[in-house]
Amino acid sequence: MIPILHADEALLAVDKPAGRLVIPGRNPSAGEPSLREELASLHGPLWVVHRLDRGTTGVLVFARSAGAHRTLCLAFEHRGVTKRYLALVRGSPPDAARIDVPIAPARRGRMRPAHLGDPRGKSAVTAVRVLERFAPRPPLPALALVEALPETGRTHQLRVHLAHGGTPLAVDPDYGEAGPLLGRDGAVLIARTPLHAVELRFAHPLTGKPLALAAPLPEDLARTLQAARGT
Repeated sequence: MIPILHADEALLAVDKPAGRLVIPGRNPSAGEPSLREELASLHGPLWVVHRLDRGTTGVLVFARSAGAHRTLCLAFEHRGVTKRYLALVRGSPPDAARIDVPIAPARRGRMRPAHLGDPRGKSAVTAVRVLERFAPRPPLPALALVEALPETGRTHQLRVHLAHGGTPLAVDPDYGEAGPLLGRDGAVLIARTPLHAVELRFAHPLTGKPLALAAPLPEDLARTLQAARGT
């Protein structure tokens, strides 16, 4: 069962689990139901407002009418939504940074930092702040838990920006190391990209009142943080 964070006549917000596609993938014949399809079968027609990568967890919002969809999409497009993520990265990032690096398409669905003058490059800005640092605890490398606040909404923006800064996600087969992260006993701690959409804030599309939606830390990320702390 997908946890429901908020539901009313205008929108449905859920706590997306890891491993699920928000919309059908490139090979629909594979038979994997998308999260939107599963939720629509239970809650009625849903419009996709934004997406989270397969490995990413946390707050995901769908519209429940065409009007709400239009309003929410405009809010995302014009920076009317505050998005807060938690990310577990490798290395030692600066205490705080504002990454202003345009992003362009690369091969096989990936993205890359855009070269100067690249016409395919689109502006992308992310504010990053370190919340906690972890010394190496073999087999775990040096890690850091960071808060990431994307000011734009480009595909793979956080993953590309973090990797560009030399501190990629602790597990990321596209932009870093494939992982998984293992504990001292050799057991898998986390095997997917450790990126969690912890909070979204925006004006409700019908009432205009502020709405804050938050998702709890997923079990595998919480377990990894405990191991990194030595607890």
